[in-house]
Amino acid sequence: MALIGLGLAIIFAFAVEAMTGFGSIVIALTIAALFMDVQQAMILLVPLNLLMTSVMVYKLRSHIQVGLLAKQILPPMFIGTLIGLALTPLLPALLTKFLFALLIVWFAARAVLNSSSPVMAKHAQTGVISVAGITHGLFASGGPLLVYSLARSGLDKSQFRATLLTIWLILNSLLSVWFLYSGQFNNQWHDLLLLAPCVLVGAVVGNYFHHKINPALFLRLVFITLLILGLLLCLTVLWQWF
Repeated sequence: MALIGLGLAIIFAFAVEAMTGFGSIVIALTIAALFMDVQQAMILLVPLNLLMTSVMVYKLRSHIQVGLLAKQILPPMFIGTLIGLALTPLLPALLTKFLFALLIVWFAARAVLNSSSPVMAKHAQTGVISVAGITHGLFASGGPLLVYSLARSGLDKSQFRATLLTIWLILNSLLSVWFLYSGQFNNQWHDLLLLAPCVLVGAVVGNYFHHKINPALFLRLVFITLLILGLLLCLTVLWQWF
């Protein structure tokens, strides 16, 4: 039953990322955390994300902003991801899930209540990107904070999507290698094969709607859904704690 729920979450979440360039793992994890362990779901979602991002990055390669990636984004994201990976075994499972839920609530509430983003000083932007790396190492979900930091980067819709997808391809490739090296993929291959078609369905649907639907309206509905799920996850963790 958990695998079916995760498959449906993947279709929805990966459709969002195919349309916008971010959101697949954070949305899928938010839903999956309601009925399964966050770390277990993340180990499945990270390599599945590579199936979609590798193809889309190749197709959108002309829109990738290589200079922005190499100079401003990847260095702090990479360092932050390493810190997040180091922190993972040190944090209790329930605390990790609660911190993840608070991150979702904060990001979704901000997106729903305020569509504008303040201009960031360069040092502040670097700090937020570094924290995005830490959350990516912990939950493979650095997208919310990274999108927040790049909101005024001046990229058009295609450049924004292609650049974000390239980041996830690089970082999730590194995470997948780490999962493989550390033996965390043991007994996961069967589930990965079963869930792979869900990625294809989500990618096709999301790419279709990228050209057809008003992205602002669609994203607002996604953020409202995320806010509800994040609050529900907070309540679930608190119930388990007390």
